[in-house]
Amino acid sequence: MPRSLRRIGALGACVAAAVAFSAPFPASAAPAAESVFTLYSKEVPSGESGQTDQPPEVGDSFSFAGDLYRAKGGEKVGRDGVTCTVVRAGQAGGDLHCVGTFVLTGEPAGQLTGQALVPFDPSDEQPASFDVAITGGTGDFKDARGVVRSTADGDHERLDFRITP
Repeated sequence: MPRSLRRIGALGACVAAAVAFSAPFPASAAPAAESVFTLYSKEVPSGESGQTDQPPEVGDSFSFAGDLYRAKGGEKVGRDGVTCTVVRAGQAGGDLHCVGTFVLTGEPAGQLTGQALVPFDPSDEQPASFDVAITGGTGDFKDARGVVRSTADGDHERLDFRITP
C-alpha cells in the first residue's frame, strides 16, 4: 500500500510536538470528566515496502503499528496497532474500514479501542485529517467513549484525544 493510503488508515496509527496530557488521571481512578490530550504516533517499520502499482481492491487489507509519544522525540507512553480493509474502491479512491487499539502505559494506563470508515484518494500526498470513534477501553479508560482526531504531522501522526467516561 502507498504511504498515503497507510497514513489514511492510521488510527490513530496509525497512530508524540510538545503537548503532554492536559488532564492526567490519578492512577487509581477512572476519569470523572472529559479528558483532552494529544499524543504522537510514529509508525514502526514492518520490513514490508507496502508499495504496489496496483490500485486497491475491495477486500485488500493491511496492518501497521506505531509507538506513542507525549511529544515528537519525547517520552514513549505506549503503542498502537491498526488493521484496515478496503470496503469501497474506484478510480477516484474509496473507503477503508479501520479498527485499532491504543495501549497507554504510566498514568493514565489502559487500552482504548477505536474504529473509523475513512475515505481515501490514492493520488493524495497529504490526506485530510479524520476522526476515529473511541468504542471502549480498559484500566483507567474503562467504559470510555469519545473521539480521536488524526492529522499527519511530518513523519508522525498527531492524535488529539477527547475522552468521556
